[in-house]
Amino acid sequence: GSLLLWLLPAILRARASPESRPSPTLCQQSPTKVSCKGLGLQKFPKELGQGIKHLELSNNFIQNLSGSYMPGFGQLEYLDVRFNQLEAVSATALARLPRLRSLLLGSNRLDRNYLANGEAFHLLRNIEVLDLSVNNLESHMASWYISNLTSLRVLDLSGNTMSKLLAGTFRGSPRLRWLDLSNNCVMEIQQGAFEPLQELEVLNLALNCLHCISGFSLTQLRVLNLSHNALELFSSEEGAEPYLLRVLDLSHNRLLSFPELPKAHDLTHLNLSHNLIASLLPGSPHPVEFILPYKEMGRFNRTVRPAAALTRVADLDLSNNRLQLFPLSFFHSLGSLHSLSLARNCLQDVARECLTDSSELSVRSLDLNSNALRMLPRWFFHSLPHLESMDLGSNSLQPCESQGSDQGGDLGGDSHTSAAGDTCTPFYKVPGLKHLSLSKNNISRLQPFAFSRTPLLSLDLSGNRDLSMAQAALEGLELSLQELSLRDNQMDESRVALPCLGALRALDLSGNRLSLLPSGLSCSSLQSLDLRDNNLQSLGPLGSWARSLRAVWVTGNPWRCCSLGWLDA
Repeated sequence: GSLLLWLLPAILRARASPESRPSPTLCQQSPTKVSCKGLGLQKFPKELGQGIKHLELSNNFIQNLSGSYMPGFGQLEYLDVRFNQLEAVSATALARLPRLRSLLLGSNRLDRNYLANGEAFHLLRNIEVLDLSVNNLESHMASWYISNLTSLRVLDLSGNTMSKLLAGTFRGSPRLRWLDLSNNCVMEIQQGAFEPLQELEVLNLALNCLHCISGFSLTQLRVLNLSHNALELFSSEEGAEPYLLRVLDLSHNRLLSFPELPKAHDLTHLNLSHNLIASLLPGSPHPVEFILPYKEMGRFNRTVRPAAALTRVADLDLSNNRLQLFPLSFFHSLGSLHSLSLARNCLQDVARECLTDSSELSVRSLDLNSNALRMLPRWFFHSLPHLESMDLGSNSLQPCESQGSDQGGDLGGDSHTSAAGDTCTPFYKVPGLKHLSLSKNNISRLQPFAFSRTPLLSLDLSGNRDLSMAQAALEGLELSLQELSLRDNQMDESRVALPCLGALRALDLSGNRLSLLPSGLSCSSLQSLDLRDNNLQSLGPLGSWARSLRAVWVTGNPWRCCSLGWLDA
């Protein structure tokens, strides 16, 4: 026994030794592709056979690529050595890979020996895809690695420690089309840094420390991600050449106003969420405490409507800003706008301004969740004739009573903002609206015919504590409504009045005080029913509606064990 204990460390060391481990036999092989991922290799595997074109060595412990370990790989086109401990790459090794097109070296230690490694990289004449992410590379190190890669098309330098982009960084790789510089410490972009990259289409600068983008001149870019920086200013260069930009992400910055993009005629997706934008109206002054010390601010003409040129924008996200007013006129020039989010702002009102009665917006999906809205006038819905989906959760809106007619007329009349005496919002006669959320609006009573002649497919009324539904509250939705949520309303059966909803497929009644099921269920062909956390002791006799059920949730009820016959259904 003592002898075995004495020999045990030596046995374990022998098993862990790469010389004793038959690692190549553990690799998954096909005629031209080999995968040795996660096998604990410490050296480049030998005897893998000739003709391999695709080799995966990620998640091992390889520290160097040496020519002595790499015979017979002259056909190799793809090499993945990510997530190793790679410090050294020899020129001899790379010279034996003349056909290499893709080299993935992310998550290694290439900041060490970078001078010798970079010299070896000069032999990568045909490399098109290079991953150097998460290697602790500083700016000058990255510049040296790519200083002579004239065929390079895709480059990943994310997750390094680059603090500035030097003017000559990309001079040796002029054919780049896709460049990822995200998650570095970039605070400065020297003038002309991107000038050699005339073919660049996708640029990711997210998660850096940039404060100002002035004179943006990369007109050939299609996609630009500048999210999660500290940008207070973004301005494009004043030139005659139009921009080809289609996707621009400026979210999670410190922008105080809508960016001016007079030449971005092809832009389709614009993300401005999580900024400090307080107004969309022209001429709105900046708060005194945010006056910027940039000389470029002097040339801005704030009387120009910044959205005037964005005629192709289909998706605009302005959520998590500081907007207090929803000016419809600002969005009027966005003729292609389909999805608009103004969620989690400080909206209290909507402004009509100088819009004519015939002015219409093309928006199909509108998110106004988590604002301070108390009322939306009738003309607001008239201005959105294509509206299909609307999220008004976490506001203070009370639906009006329709009584099956047009009672109340055009609430708000022709006034430019809602009148002080208006206390409810007309959700009836909105012919295109299919999905509506009024969750957490403190609705105390749902009036009769509140959604008459609005063909809703889904309706969310959850989180309105002590909600009471009038007998005819959902009248008019019998043939259209498919999903209804009354979750977490603390309602008892006397407050839940459901009509004959023949199209209803999903019903959420969880988080209430029901001791009986609503009688209106007898008309529905429910497939999903959520009854969790109520006061149900039994479901009683189940009608034909229960036969269509596919999912039912019943936990959190005080069921009587002697009245479980309904389970047989």
